Amino acid sequence: MKGGRILLLLVCSTVITLGVFAAGPPTCPADLGGKCSGSGEWEGEFFPGIPKIKYEGPSSKNPLAFKWYNAEEEILGKKMKDWMRFSIAFWHTFRGTGGDPFGAPTKYWPWEDGTNSLAMAKRRMRANFEFLEKIGVDRWCFHDRDIAPDGETLEESNRNLDEVVTLAKELQGTKIRPLWGTAQLFMHPRYMHGGATSSEVGVYAYAAAQVKKAMEVTHYLGGENYVFWGGREGYQSLLNTDMERELDHLGRFCEAAVAYKKKIGFNGTLLIEPKPQEPTKHQYDWDAATTANFLRKYGLIGEFKLNIECNHATLSGHSCHHELETARINGLLGNIDANTGDPQIGWDTDQFMTDISEATLVMLSVIRNGGLAPGGFNFDAKLRRESTDVEDIFLAHISGMDTLARGLRSAVKLIQDGSLAELVRKRYQSFDTEIGAQVEAGKGDFETLEKLAMKWGEPKVPSAKQELAEMIFQSAL
Repeated sequence: MKGGRILLLLVCSTVITLGVFAAGPPTCPADLGGKCSGSGEWEGEFFPGIPKIKYEGPSSKNPLAFKWYNAEEEILGKKMKDWMRFSIAFWHTFRGTGGDPFGAPTKYWPWEDGTNSLAMAKRRMRANFEFLEKIGVDRWCFHDRDIAPDGETLEESNRNLDEVVTLAKELQGTKIRPLWGTAQLFMHPRYMHGGATSSEVGVYAYAAAQVKKAMEVTHYLGGENYVFWGGREGYQSLLNTDMERELDHLGRFCEAAVAYKKKIGFNGTLLIEPKPQEPTKHQYDWDAATTANFLRKYGLIGEFKLNIECNHATLSGHSCHHELETARINGLLGNIDANTGDPQIGWDTDQFMTDISEATLVMLSVIRNGGLAPGGFNFDAKLRRESTDVEDIFLAHISGMDTLARGLRSAVKLIQDGSLAELVRKRYQSFDTEIGAQVEAGKGDFETLEKLAMKWGEPKVPSAKQELAEMIFQSAL
């Protein structure tokens, strides 16, 4: 009898619980450590117990401290913070759920209430700025629909965005600003065939209106750049696609963006982020070289630069270093999405970079480029699905920042040592001769070169000293 009463009590409790959830989620989270006011506003800290992260040096055992990133330290004439210009990605840090194509969300942050309401959007924004202050980063990046909920109409969506952006403007003050903003033109069903490359002119117009508004709010917040990521600007099958027409539409879309940028007085850099595939079979901005060719064809060189994402580089069959160098030598390196992929997983895992070798190569390109300003390093990286503690958000970013800082230090050692540069110089020293200089100046005609080839006979090809180059590189790490 007693067991039956207990069972009845459990059943009733379950019914009551289900009734509560059916009635809708609470305005404040059911978390004993959180405090909620009568208006539903979160009170107190979002990250209680976590101090402002400081530099303690390589010997520190404190997980909540920087070991290699010393923001004010001067390296090669610039403070480390100016070489890096770190930025936090709002969508991964505050909208990431841990969900993937094979599993449900795993992250339930204590300030979340289960809704995508305006009140929740404002709460996330407050959490964002507390995190920025504690991690010591003064830039952030966002998609319009990540920071404010989509409305039933474009007008309602714009009002929602305005309301959240007004709060963001207040919270960021004079010291913090967006590294870049962008429009999310890939999640809503209307963009199933793309935005600028959609076969429907109504979708094209909607995408233009959304970019117009996102560019306006980025400008209002003092953003330094604006990014275009064509997640669905591509095709699944060429059998039903007019590729030439779609590329022309994309070119016209970019031209209109340039014109509007100038009209509103936005002085930020427009960036295109290459990616080969996923979610489409083929995206039109496949890699840095493909995107550079697109910009040249449509007369957009000088109006756009590239935002290189390291994980996208490997998906396109290149290294991040290759993509950075391709962008750099074309005068197009504008920004870096600092992440990496798992070599055993063939999709976009957006992991924090922790490989010192990769970070060193990245920083070599950045140094050769003279820095990234007005771009920087955006942590387009997310916690692993299994990382579910609030503290993990800090640990992941500290690790990523320290890795790139150590990469900078290693790259400086390589440059100051000079051995690698000398090895490369010697490899090409035959072009430092009179005839080599003529070839590089475009004066090496075939008749002259033929005479020289007959005179010199079979050329002797020296060793590339590949092993020595790798030894020199490893010694700097």
